[in-house]
Amino acid sequence: MRDNSVRKLVITVFAILLIGGLLVDSAAQKRRRTRRRSSAPRITNPEIYQPSPGDNSNSNSSETSTTSGNSNSNSSQTEDPDSMKRTIRTLSNQVDRLTDKLNDMQASQQSMVDLERLSRSEQRSAQLRTELSGVQSKKSELAAHLEDIEFALKPENIERAATGIGTTRPEEVREQRRKQLESDRTRTQQQLDQLNASEARLQQAIATSDADVDRLQKKLDAADRAAIENAKTNSQSGASQVTASPTPTP
Repeated sequence: MRDNSVRKLVITVFAILLIGGLLVDSAAQKRRRTRRRSSAPRITNPEIYQPSPGDNSNSNSSETSTTSGNSNSNSSQTEDPDSMKRTIRTLSNQVDRLTDKLNDMQASQQSMVDLERLSRSEQRSAQLRTELSGVQSKKSELAAHLEDIEFALKPENIERAATGIGTTRPEEVREQRRKQLESDRTRTQQQLDQLNASEARLQQAIATSDADVDRLQKKLDAADRAAIENAKTNSQSGASQVTASPTPTP
């Protein structure tokens, strides 16, 4: 009986120890699981920013102020037509002055060109007159020489010239003298014809050059008169504008 009771007691103690060990082991495993879960990172969703009522009111007020500023500027621009008219008038006057200056520069440049052409035409006319004078001088000399040849070709003059030469064949001397005079007359007449043609050509060129000189001179005179008239008109218009402009009030 004692042996049975001791055996039961030992079995009971062993069972209690086994159950306690199992309980301790399960508790340790639970702790390990808890530690592992706590060490893993947690992903959380960020909070969405919600604007406060004050921000909305500030943005609305800024937009309202910008809109009102634009409307004020637009209204100020549209409500001042007098300043726009003055600006347009000022720009128009500046364009007119620039146009007048450009026209004056072009007229001055054209006048310089005309002056140069006039100078060249005058020089050409003077040169042509000098050439014409030389042609007319040669023509006078040849005409006088031709008269001498015509006088020497008279039979009595040929006879007189042959008599002065001692020869046994006076008719041959007279014939030779006559041929020489006729050849000289032909050559002199050809030279006179050429000089006559040159004289006609030079006279025509002088007439053309003189016409150019006259035309350019008239053109320059007209340009000078126009410049004087424009200066008078501009001075009168400037004086009238000064008189017509109202006195600025403070």
